Amino acid sequence: MEQPPAAASADPQPALACSAEQVWDWLGEVPDPEIPVISVVDLGIVRAVELRGAECVVTITPTYSGCPAMAVIAEAVTAALHGHGVANVRLVNQLSPAWTTDWMSEGGKAKLKGYGIAPPAQQVIDISGLSAGVKRRPAPKLVVACPNCGSSHTELTSQFGSTPCKALYKCVDCREPFDYFKCH
Repeated sequence: MEQPPAAASADPQPALACSAEQVWDWLGEVPDPEIPVISVVDLGIVRAVELRGAECVVTITPTYSGCPAMAVIAEAVTAALHGHGVANVRLVNQLSPAWTTDWMSEGGKAKLKGYGIAPPAQQVIDISGLSAGVKRRPAPKLVVACPNCGSSHTELTSQFGSTPCKALYKCVDCREPFDYFKCH
């Protein structure tokens, strides 16, 4: 009596045909749902990209705990990678260290300004003694330049702007109101 052939062992899925750098580029095209002129990479939400065989692992950090946009961002990141042929995507939410506006790219800050939102006006984390832990800097008197005319003669109207991460300012010179992306 003949024995049936042994079941072929499942072949591991082949490694991805893209590089981590390519994935970063693709994610650089995923817009933030609240501020569509800035990407999730420019915003500093994407913390890491790892290729593990056939799996692409993307680590993301919300701008603040409970950020309602994170579900939309997760869907957009996954959809963008699926659209580029990456079938196996795993998102990892990393809450520590907490997101900071220091992680925003300079290009992203310029895009915010061009969109009419004043970018963060200061660095908030002192990284000089990082081995001893992250230290918040005391907040100096904040000077927020108007994204419309460039004047630093501005006034805080409300600590709460169009989203929780923004404050509402007005320019005394050009009289225009504008959002300011708060330092975190």
